[in-house]
Amino acid sequence: MTSRGWALRLAATVATAGLALTACSSSGSSDGGDTSAAPAASALDQAKGVTTVTFWHSMTGQNATVLNSLVSSFNTAHQGKIEVKALFQGTYDDVVTKYKASVQQKATPSLVQVYDVGTRFMIDSKQTVPAQAFVDRDKYSLDDLEPNIRNYYTVGGKLASMPFNSSMPLLYLNADAFKAAGLDPAQPPKTLGEIADLAKKLTVKDASGQTTRYGFGAAIYGWFVEQLIAEAGQPYCDQGNGRDGKAAKVLFDSAQGAQVLQTWADLVKGGYAVNTGRTTADAQAAFKAGRVAMHLESTGVLRGYTEAAKFTVATAPFPQLAAGDTGGPVIGGASLWIDGPGHSDAEKRASWEFAKYLDAPEQQAVWHTGTGYFPVNRKALDDPKDQAWVSKYPQFRTAIDELHSTKPTAATAGCLLGVMPQARKGVETALEQVISGAKPAQQALTDAAKALQPAIDGYNSSVG
Repeated sequence: MTSRGWALRLAATVATAGLALTACSSSGSSDGGDTSAAPAASALDQAKGVTTVTFWHSMTGQNATVLNSLVSSFNTAHQGKIEVKALFQGTYDDVVTKYKASVQQKATPSLVQVYDVGTRFMIDSKQTVPAQAFVDRDKYSLDDLEPNIRNYYTVGGKLASMPFNSSMPLLYLNADAFKAAGLDPAQPPKTLGEIADLAKKLTVKDASGQTTRYGFGAAIYGWFVEQLIAEAGQPYCDQGNGRDGKAAKVLFDSAQGAQVLQTWADLVKGGYAVNTGRTTADAQAAFKAGRVAMHLESTGVLRGYTEAAKFTVATAPFPQLAAGDTGGPVIGGASLWIDGPGHSDAEKRASWEFAKYLDAPEQQAVWHTGTGYFPVNRKALDDPKDQAWVSKYPQFRTAIDELHSTKPTAATAGCLLGVMPQARKGVETALEQVISGAKPAQQALTDAAKALQPAIDGYNSSVG
């Protein structure tokens, strides 16, 4: 689901990129049109020859194979009229770095896939045609798009970009470990406190006192802290999680945030949770090897876990911070942005046609079953092929139920912050400090929020 490289590298560039992008943007496209206006379908009819769409993306492996097949099918259906050229540009952070350079060089792609935490950055670039402009022109119904997924990419009541590859956070369980400990995996922990209690029962040591299985383990990743704060129904940043206006400060240094860090740290210090550090792959390997009984990750790894693990993998909803919490999880993944300046009306229109194609039920069913990403179009779940896939991987039903039971709110929409990667990194540093005993949880988060403030102020000032 995630790209840790994004958080490490984009943090160094995003605070200053807004100024560069704004300075390079123009108020109109190359043909003099308003970049906020969506060309009509007639733009394609009036175009001479084949309209080419350059599509930058970050998909690799099986994900890239499925995406390329969808591109091929679209091109075949629009032969002689539209040709999409899918171009891999590296990781999510690589894409944004290259996108910034392309704006300065006036050589942007027609369509670009950008990670969820890049949403604020893309809006502030003033470089793209909002998806809502096409929705309004075509009277295109958004009713079939999953409300919680649509909620993330909606700002000021307007859809900024088209959702494409989305994921949900889950609690993964080693069902065999549960049964060996006399526990029922069908009765999973519902709160972070319950995870802490069960972790003690699930931790196993050999005769020499060496731990052979930990009760809990997950990567030190700020995204998980964001999820628990959202589960509590609390905002991560001000201005309605950056939805009512540009966020001016983070709110993760709350009592809820401190509770998350302290509980996690206590488990590690007590020997009931393994600390694999920030590297996601290391945490995933520990779970697949059976060294961890309970594990936090996204839906994106579900298929790989079920195929690689030598034990029965079970899934449960992402835990609440406390019983009775009224919030829910925040989606992850990426969306599609249609570029404006430098592109003809036919090109913009062709990009929109391709984005609509990818979000249609049939294509989303292919995407879901081929990759494990959550289908952004809920009608995809009615496709016989999709239903057969869910039957084969019933653990995915947890993600479906979790998404559908979450009420769209400002908290579950997630925080829009221009320096969100830096915020995540700051929380990760704070968690490490609490685990090591360098600082108490509340102090660590207060210091992290204070250290982040200049970056927030700098970013907001640069984009106006």
